[in-house]
Amino acid sequence: MVRKAAKVSIRDVAEAAEVSVATVSNVVRNRKNVSDTVRRRVEAAIESLNYLPDRAAMQLREGRTRIIGVLVPSLDNPFFTAIIACLEDCAIRDGYDIIVASAGEDTALASSRLKALLAWRPAGMIVLPNDDRFEDSSLLDAAGVPYVVIDRLPPACRADTVAAENEYAAAEAASCLAGLGHRRIAIVATTLSLANIRERCAGIRTFCAREGLPEPQVLEVGHHVEDDIPSLRALLVGENAPTAIIALTNSITLGALRCLHQSGYVVPDDVSLIGYDDYAWMRAMLPPITAIRQPVEELGAQGWTRLMQRIAGESTAYLQVRVSCTLAVRGSTAPPRTGKRS
Repeated sequence: MVRKAAKVSIRDVAEAAEVSVATVSNVVRNRKNVSDTVRRRVEAAIESLNYLPDRAAMQLREGRTRIIGVLVPSLDNPFFTAIIACLEDCAIRDGYDIIVASAGEDTALASSRLKALLAWRPAGMIVLPNDDRFEDSSLLDAAGVPYVVIDRLPPACRADTVAAENEYAAAEAASCLAGLGHRRIAIVATTLSLANIRERCAGIRTFCAREGLPEPQVLEVGHHVEDDIPSLRALLVGENAPTAIIALTNSITLGALRCLHQSGYVVPDDVSLIGYDDYAWMRAMLPPITAIRQPVEELGAQGWTRLMQRIAGESTAYLQVRVSCTLAVRGSTAPPRTGKRS
């Protein structure tokens, strides 16, 4: 009979590194009161022995967890995964672990995933809600878990919130197009049931109304349109076709670009395009895409900071943080064609 190998203990690590058990514990918890030399020695012992800390036991001893739950609408969207990456960096720095769950843009699944995260009894939660209703906030309130809401903000939220300056950023995009001479602008959106999308639309509409431009045409096309957008193809036909398009998410930007290419339209000769978020593929396109750049790292960092303050017991009024976006102007925007498209 093969005997099971004995589990490596924290004492084994301490002996291998020639330090105390308390020092190993401080290294595992990422506490600051350990010199770099000793920390490297302990980390080398941990790696050579394949030691896995017993997080559950640590939490029982401390009377609290070092886990932060993160719930996002989807893992397919690079915006959400970029937020997660930022939160993970913050967690490592502050000695926390994060557990991530995705709702798949499904409200029923969001409730199930949130309950699963709360079962870990996290020290706090960061939530990017599936929709404006955010009915699951009652679960968080009942659990007494500090939480912060990022990006998709419900109209009434009893928590700290962090989001981009959506209206102003979108208005800047419209201003850029107007400055080039565009008057007929189309907005391609996922769904106006989300507050952040409504804010972006409002920014464009308000700017156009103020400048005496025609009311922008708005298309709601859903979340998964990377391959084609039939309603946009239909809109591009005719005398009143838009000369410029503002796509309100990164996935919509990709879908709009593919739709234009498949329809035989050249960007920006036939139609100018402004996208949302700013990823490497946008800069690698020919021409590179003009994009509204959301400060993803700042969104994540601000959310994390607020959560740490809540966990520490801060009792101030709920804070609403807005961070500024920037417009990266590139080759996908140009003055509109003066003659008819051949």
